[in-house]
Amino acid sequence: MKVAFTSDNIAGASESVLQAMMEASQGDAMPYGNDDMTAEVTAMLSTLFECDVAVFLVSTGTAANVLSISAMTPPWGSVLCHSESHLLKDESTAPEFYTGGARFVGIGGAHAKIDPVQLKKIVSQKVGDVHTAQPSALSISQVTEVGSVYSLEEIRAITKIAKEANLPVHMDGARFANALVALGCTPAQMTWQAGIDIVSFGATKNGVMAAEAIVVFNPELAQSLGFRRKRGGHLHSKMRLLSSQMKAYLTDDLWRHNATHANAMMALLQDGLKTIPSIKINTPAQANMLFCTFPEGMADSLLAEGFAFYGGRWEEGVVRLVTSFRTPKAGVEAFVNSARRYHDAKLGK
Repeated sequence: MKVAFTSDNIAGASESVLQAMMEASQGDAMPYGNDDMTAEVTAMLSTLFECDVAVFLVSTGTAANVLSISAMTPPWGSVLCHSESHLLKDESTAPEFYTGGARFVGIGGAHAKIDPVQLKKIVSQKVGDVHTAQPSALSISQVTEVGSVYSLEEIRAITKIAKEANLPVHMDGARFANALVALGCTPAQMTWQAGIDIVSFGATKNGVMAAEAIVVFNPELAQSLGFRRKRGGHLHSKMRLLSSQMKAYLTDDLWRHNATHANAMMALLQDGLKTIPSIKINTPAQANMLFCTFPEGMADSLLAEGFAFYGGRWEEGVVRLVTSFRTPKAGVEAFVNSARRYHDAKLGK
């Protein structure tokens, strides 16, 4: 059985999400988010996060991230993030465009997690110097770009430094559910109770067609987001079609179930690959994404068999494997068996 591990974006939408959209499309409803379902989603997310939140639905993760950050920084500010973060590597120039030209500064740290020591040094450099972009906001990715997950203690340590420097903190939660399942904590514990001001609550990678939620815990940051969303072209007229997706996603813990399956398939995949001596696990997967190094020829052999994954974008032999809510167990086992056969034939027995 040949499966693709290129991205969790390749999976479609959960059946209940599509059904909810079909039902929401019937009849009439007030436009631009003034409908009952959008209000219901805000209430559901307030319950989920155990506090009153402001919610701004958009249809892409890029919009969720850059609109969030635009509310946190002036154009002359600098936004601090990891040097391997999605904001720096994969959002083109949308961050600069939506913030009016704010500078994005990469900070180092093992496994794509910001090093608190480096962060503390940067937030205190040239503060008040008119010649220097002023540190204005911090963004962390949960899950990170290499598949690692910040622990609650690590988040608190990062946000403590930020708060001492008066910096608001954004969480890029494109794989929020996967990280939450991995940590076994509550949404509140991983966000506002740990010092997060805004989270991009991702859903598209985990079973939704096209809906992301900007969830704001700091009321002061919510004041301009409605205007920013409209100005940026992301205020949907038929907002109920986004809200219906998010409502279905949150109903009966669909979001947790989908993430649990994706994470379980990655654990199965990683455990299998660990038994093959010629494969090196670069950063142990904690959620549903893994970077590893294959021996020469193995990637080409697996691709020729019909499997799909990304390789060649990083160092020689490095591949990225991602599981989704639809990744079949049989496909994971087939991939591991094919990799083992290649090792045995070329390098092993």
